[in-house]
This record gives sequence, structure tokens and C-alpha cells, in this order.
Amino acid sequence: MSHSKHQPEKGYASHFVLGLGFHGFHRLNYLEWGDPKKAKAKETLLCVHGLTRNARDFDFFAQQLCGDYRVICPDVVGRGESDHITTSDSYNYLQYNADMNAMIARLNVKDLNWIGTSMGGIIGMVLASLPQSPIKRLVVNDIGPEVSRDALMSIAEYIGKAGEFADLEAIVTHLKKIYPEFAPMSEADWQHMAKYSSRRTKSGTYRLKVDSRVGDQFRESISYFNVDMWETWEKITCPVLVLRGKDSTFLSSETAEKMLSCGPQTTLVEFDDTGHTPTLRNDEQVDVIKNWLSEN
Repeated sequence: MSHSKHQPEKGYASHFVLGLGFHGFHRLNYLEWGDPKKAKAKETLLCVHGLTRNARDFDFFAQQLCGDYRVICPDVVGRGESDHITTSDSYNYLQYNADMNAMIARLNVKDLNWIGTSMGGIIGMVLASLPQSPIKRLVVNDIGPEVSRDALMSIAEYIGKAGEFADLEAIVTHLKKIYPEFAPMSEADWQHMAKYSSRRTKSGTYRLKVDSRVGDQFRESISYFNVDMWETWEKITCPVLVLRGKDSTFLSSETAEKMLSCGPQTTLVEFDDTGHTPTLRNDEQVDVIKNWLSEN
């Protein structure tokens, strides 16, 4: 089943594919950037966002690269324009991995390049580590095989708890508070993020486009230990580009350095005055990815 609503004036078309879990089917929204008639001759970039974010985070990035690549930006289930799942325990990496497999099958390509921010990077690392993976180049944005429990707890404090907002300005204020490490971000970037992170309710207020159950399940999943995915990392065989904000609380310099010394062929690029995460909303960050893809 496929549905598309072409919006050529915006440079992308909106589609959906069906994912399947123990709860049943759900719709996964995704954006396809560029001219679809020319896309088949181009390599595919699959861009997957962070835990509480959505496909529109890649708007600037996609606009810069869709002339050279077929750029696909999905909303992970429970976020953006994708369906919400009625059972919170279905918001897990097993489901996300299966959904992205369905997405890759829909794209009908034998291989692709994966651009993953935070959670999207974790999904990418897992899929790239598996036998016969279709991922031929992997970009991991400010995440690694090891994440501290403290970093996870900092997200647990706010995820899924936002409630309602009076207007978009209130959302901008909220986003600046919960994403203090996002950089670089102009005022226009914050406005863009607020617009595409929220929807208006029937009563005229605004709510964020993320299912509150995502937060419930995230808090439930945190253990007393740091996340340890080094075994997964060492099974990756494709070239990897790791992006790191120098002020990141999620990807420590120690973990980043260790990623260079074990596992796949890895390139590390760090950005000044940036934490978790580099937002891929400026030429410097986008050009790093663009140049690396052309060289590897």
C-alpha cells in the first residue's frame, strides 16, 4: 500500500509505508526530496532523526543534497506525521529496526547511505552490524556505542511530559530549554523547529508531535548501567563518519577516540560550540558529510 501527496513547490513528496508489530500495522510517514524521475539513477541517503524529533530536522540538509542524492527522511513511529502505537512497550529498538527494514524494502534499493542523529545513529549502527546489511556508508551524529546513564536520565526528565502550549513562541521557549546543546541554531531555526514539532489542537492550543508513551517507555527502559554497544560496533564493516559536538553530554571524547581504534574504518569530525547534537542546519556541518560521502 502506498500513498503520496506531491508538493513540488517544497522540493519533496510525502509518502507512507506500513510497519508491523505485535499491536498490528502502523503508518510510517516519510519525505522524499528532489525530482523522483531522476532519483532512480542516484544513490540514496536515508536520514533518521533523534529520540524526540522528526523528519523535518533534515530540511536544510536535504535541500543541500537532494540535487546529488535521493534523500529520504522518515518520521519514526510515534513522532511527526507517523502513527502512534497504543501499547507503549512497542516503542523499542526491535520495532524501529523492523520499521526501517520495511522502509528500505519500499525504497527498492540494493544499498544506501545512512545518516543517523542520536537514536537514528543507534538504529543505523545496529542495522549496519548485521550480516548482508544494505548500509554501505554510515554517518553517526553525536552518538556512540557507549552512553552514560546520566545522559539518558537528562532526557527522561522531559520526554513526553510537555502538555499543551498557548502558541508557537511558547514552544520555541520550551525547545530552547530542553535542547540547550543544539547548535548552531538561529532564531529562524528555532521557529522552524517549533512549527514542525507541533500541531494545533481543536481548542486552539499546541501539542508536540511525539507520543507521550514514547517517554513512558524510555523511562521504563533505563537501567542502572551505561549503554554498552561495543560488540555491535565491532561488527560494522562499512566506512563510518562520526560527528561530535565538542560540548556533547552524550558522546564523550573518550568514547569517540575509542571508536577510532576498534571496529570499522572510522573518521571523526568535531564541531566547536556544539553539544548534543550538531543540527545539520548550516553549511559547515552539511559540507563535512557531503565531502566524506564523495570521498568514501
